Amino acid sequence: MIKQKYIDLLRVTPGKTIQLKDYDTGWAQTNGLKALGKDKIKEQANEILEKNLADLTQVQQLLYADDRYSLLIVFQAMDAAGKDGTIKHVMSGVNPQGCQVYSFKKPTAEELDHNFLWRFMKNLPERGRIGIFNRSYYEDVLVVKVHPELLTNLPDGKKDKTFWKNRYEDINAFERHLERNGTVILKFFLNVSKKTQKKRFMERLDRPEKNWKFSAADLAERAHWNDYMEVYEEAINATSTEWAPWYIIPADHKWATRALVADIITSTLRELDLKFPQVSEAQLQLLAQAREELGNE
Repeated sequence: MIKQKYIDLLRVTPGKTIQLKDYDTGWAQTNGLKALGKDKIKEQANEILEKNLADLTQVQQLLYADDRYSLLIVFQAMDAAGKDGTIKHVMSGVNPQGCQVYSFKKPTAEELDHNFLWRFMKNLPERGRIGIFNRSYYEDVLVVKVHPELLTNLPDGKKDKTFWKNRYEDINAFERHLERNGTVILKFFLNVSKKTQKKRFMERLDRPEKNWKFSAADLAERAHWNDYMEVYEEAINATSTEWAPWYIIPADHKWATRALVADIITSTLRELDLKFPQVSEAQLQLLAQAREELGNE
């Protein structure tokens, strides 16, 4: 497992103001890790990932059987940061019946006619399940903040100088409500560098089998890189809470990203007081009867 001191470097302390430029997007988060060297760290990361994948398979079964908690995992990132690949690899051993993934796109006309949280509320995981939001309600304080022309269907009086502050408060209250009702929330910002994003965009253009992943809109949004870094900082600072913490995950090396995300998810589930349901005396008698009947066939 990854040492807690390294995880603590990535967890945004509630009330603390962070700047994304202070977070390394690479694999060497400390001098100690750098001294070990990339090859050694990568080898250890892959071992940790495999161990966590095996553990996650078991703890998911326990989460499902316990049926008191649900887990909501939120992924946010710039394009080409590796959200899809991280979800695919980290959840590869999970029973599909106990996990659901939602990739939220541009809202429909119906969704725009409801409050901004409505379409996400409909897709929250039920007790015993893991729900993954590939992009989330945070888009409404990120993309919409960079492109305010997308903010439609609201009375003019609601778009005052307190608008964004109020939205952060709405998100915090929403997540607090979920936590109070048994939903554990983990939020990951996959922190990719502009240089690595360019490299991955070029790969999508150069490799025919990846052409389909490239969108001209991705390039258009890249032009707003600094604006996005600013709104991400504001959102993370305003909404990293004890009940719904943000983790800033280095995303320039996919093996490091996946190992860190898997470790945080698995460790969080292990810390819950999960247990298999207790079988009553009456149920034990029925089991004994069933065993006898089957044995006598």
